[in-house]
Parts: sequence; C-alpha cells; structure tokens
Amino acid sequence: MKIVFSFLILMLSFQGLRAQVETDSITQVKPAGFPVIAKDTLFYLQHGIGPFSAQERVDQINRKIADFLSNNAQVVDSLKISKNNTTQDITVEGTIIMSVTDRDAVQLGLNLTRSTNYYFNLLKEGLTKETVFNWQGLIINILIALLILGAFLYGLKYYNRFFRAVYLKIHAQNGKRIKSITIKNYQLLKSDILTSIIVYAAKGLRIVILVLVVYLLLPILFSLFPWTQGIADTLFQLILTPLKKIGSGFLSYLPNLLTIGVTVIVTRYFLKMIKFFKVEIENGRLIVPGFFPDWARPTYNIVKGIILALVLIGIFPLLPMGNTESFKGVSAFFGLLVALGGASAISNVIAGIVVTYMRSFKLGDRVKIGDVVGDVKEKSLLNTRIKTIKNEIITIPNSNLLTSHTINYTTANDEDGLILHTTVTIGYDVPWRQVHQLLIDAGLKTEHVKKLPKPYVFQTSLDDFYVSYQINVRTREVQKMSKIYSDLHQNIQDGFNEAGVEILSPHYRAQRDGNHITIPQENLPDDYVAPWFRIKKV
Repeated sequence: MKIVFSFLILMLSFQGLRAQVETDSITQVKPAGFPVIAKDTLFYLQHGIGPFSAQERVDQINRKIADFLSNNAQVVDSLKISKNNTTQDITVEGTIIMSVTDRDAVQLGLNLTRSTNYYFNLLKEGLTKETVFNWQGLIINILIALLILGAFLYGLKYYNRFFRAVYLKIHAQNGKRIKSITIKNYQLLKSDILTSIIVYAAKGLRIVILVLVVYLLLPILFSLFPWTQGIADTLFQLILTPLKKIGSGFLSYLPNLLTIGVTVIVTRYFLKMIKFFKVEIENGRLIVPGFFPDWARPTYNIVKGIILALVLIGIFPLLPMGNTESFKGVSAFFGLLVALGGASAISNVIAGIVVTYMRSFKLGDRVKIGDVVGDVKEKSLLNTRIKTIKNEIITIPNSNLLTSHTINYTTANDEDGLILHTTVTIGYDVPWRQVHQLLIDAGLKTEHVKKLPKPYVFQTSLDDFYVSYQINVRTREVQKMSKIYSDLHQNIQDGFNEAGVEILSPHYRAQRDGNHITIPQENLPDDYVAPWFRIKKV
C-alpha cells in the first residue's frame, strides 16, 4: 500500500514538473508581435487570421476584452472553448473573444489544443475582475432578499385562500352553469364528474403558477449576491433560450399561418354561399332547369367534400410537421390501406352517387328491390336500408342496386292510384259475366279501394279446364298494400260463397256418352238432356 501511495505521489510530481517546464518554455519564448492587453499585457500575437492582419486581429481582441471588463453583468466563469474544423474559439456567452489557429500553436511550439488551453488560462486570469467587497451593499441586498421572501410568503397565504375560494365557486356552479354534457339522449358526462374535472384542472393550474413564480423568484434572489450571479444567469438562460426559439419559430411560421387562416376563411364563406343555393333549390325557391330539388343535398355534400379535400391538400405542406418524413410515411401508409382494402367501399360510394341521380326512390317510398319489399328508411353513400312489412331492417349495398331491378310503388301512385291485382280460376260451367260482377263487387267493398275509376276484370287465359280471371283495383294507400290484398281476398270469398259459385280449378275426364256438357246452363238448348251411359253387356 505504501508503494502504491509513493508511486501516485511520484506521478503527480512528474506531471506538475512537466507542466512547469512547458509554462517556463512558453514564458521564455518572447516573440515579437502585438500585445493582447487586459489590465496588463497577457501575451503577444504574430499572425493575422483570415482577411485581418495581426494588428487588426489584436485590436479586435483588445476591444472585446475592454467591453467585457466594462460590463458588470458578464462573469469570467462564462468563458468557454468551442472547437471547429480548423480553429478553436474562446467565447464568452456566445461571443468569440479570440480564435486560435495552427500558426499560433506553431508560435508556442505546442499543438492546437494545448495552445488554446494556454491562451484560455491567460485570458481567464486577465479577465478576472477585482471587486472590493462592499458590506453596505451586501446588507442592503440581504434586506431586499428578506423583503422579497416575506412578500412571497405573505402572498402565498392569500394565493392559497384565493384558490380555495375558486374551488368552492366551481362546486357551487354544479348543476347551474356547469351542466351535464349530453349528445341527443346519451349523457356523456355528468355534471358532478365535469365539476371534479374542472376542480382538478384548477389545482393543476395553481401548482403550475406557483412553480413558475418560484422559478422566476430564484434568479432574482441569486442575482443580488456576486457569488451566485452565475446561477442566476443560468436560470434566466433556461427560460429565455426556449422562449427565443419559440418566438423565432413563430415569426418564421407566421407567413404560413396567415396563408392557412386566409384559406380557411375564404373556404368557409364559399361553402356558406353554396349552402345558401342548396337551401334555395331544396325549398323550391330557386328553379334550375333539369336539376331536381332532391339533388340539392347530395350535390352539396359532394362539392363540399371535393372542396375540403383540395383545401386540405393545399394547406397540408404549410402545417408545422407537414414536410417531415414521418408525416409523409404515415400518408403513404394510409393511402396504401385505402388502395388495398377500400375497393368495395369505393364502388358502393360511386353506386350511391349514381343511384341518387337516377332518382329511383327517395326516403319513405314503398319499393321492391330484388325480392325485398318495404319502405326506404335510410340512404347513404355506402348502403340503403329497407324496412319490410314485417318490420325487418334489411341493409342493401348500393353496388347491388345497380345490378338488380327496382320497383317503386310510390312513384307509380299517380292521381289514378296504384293498381293492385289478384287472380282466381273458375270452371267453364260458370258464366263469365257473373264472375266479372262478383269480382267487381268484391273490389268495391274493399276498404281503401277507389270507387272511380271502377275496378275491372281481365280474363288472362283460357286453360284446359278453367278460366283465369284477374281483378284490378286502384288505391292511394300504398303503405297498406298487404291489408288491401287481404281484405280483397276475403270479399271475393264471401261474394262467391253467397252466389253459390265455387272457387276452384276443376279437372275433367270427359266421356261424351253420359257426361253433362260444361257449357253454362243459359247457353244450353231448352230440350237438352244429358245422355245416358251406354254399357255393352258381354
């Protein structure tokens, strides 16, 4: 252990001796040149730098030293070394006092780093300001510091009282100004929870303000005493540097911000103008030939979407992070997702636009799409919702509407009414005039059937064993189609039963020897008698 300790002492002595030799060798070299002066001559420089001669270079260094010594706010502890590619600079608070070059190092016989350290130590020693300790000023500063602390503690008492009053005031507004947040019938935030959130926000604001005041108060206190002025400067720089960056960034971004603001304002009023024309066309006050009122809303939505997309594309590069690689990567990623997974959605959107301008139906219409019959309850760019007569909600993609036929019962319901029809088959033995009258009477007895124009009957076919009769009635109550059909069938049954006519489709195996002919009785001769069966006995 003693050997190790003796070795360390020997090494330290060697290093000290080496440094003393280097200093002595530098001191012994007294080259001709121009003196750098603080309170006394610090060293001599022989070479110029850049476009400046040696004399001009030294004059600038002496001028900066004089400025430093005359500025009481600057302290020698702020002296630093910054390294560049070809020189090393000695700076104070960002201002270069002196630059050391390779030629200066050759003048001293050292490398660039050691030469810079040598000049740094000489400048630091020469720039050290001698101050006479002022007891009176110290006592005054202590009293000022105590006064500031007393005012802070006194104000802290009322500061806490103020925020306690704020908390009570917030709680008192619960249910009055602070009400629950609801979206339609859903209560998103109750007033009690919203009040608690506001109270927590006020408590956070109280802590932030207190920390900020303390942070601003500490540099003021440190600046009152010479030995803590460096700490005060550091604390001030921690505040001022971010504020300077924020301010310079805001000023440089101000043209883009003004461009975005003007674009948003112009777009907003342009959309208001388009919306005004949309409302006028929709209400029928403005008539555009060939443009139907029900096209106004979807056309407005399409134009609005296109305008907003163009505006977003225009202002996106002007946003603070619009040109960063991360934003470009995210945009490309979402574009790829849309391209790969949005093909069906885009086809439905395009189909929805086409269907809208085809005017196949509108909300509330009774329609038949494929095998689905019901009322249109919702139309969107992606799908259409139909409520069937069984109260089922069926969602049909808009792309399917272009590939299937659509029957609109509501638009067919003109001033003469929608024609409903049903078919019965009656045998040839019943007179067709009687069947016509029975069907017409049944139609007239049916509720919601128009009396004029009068119901009528078509004989749609003459089949092998029976005749097909189709009764046609008109109605204005399209939404009650199922009820009308049911009542019509009931009235047909009642009417035919009362007349003694069977509703059936007879089938015959006629053997003319013995079978009564199927011609109606009124068309038979008066002396007609059904023939007898002739049976041959073997």
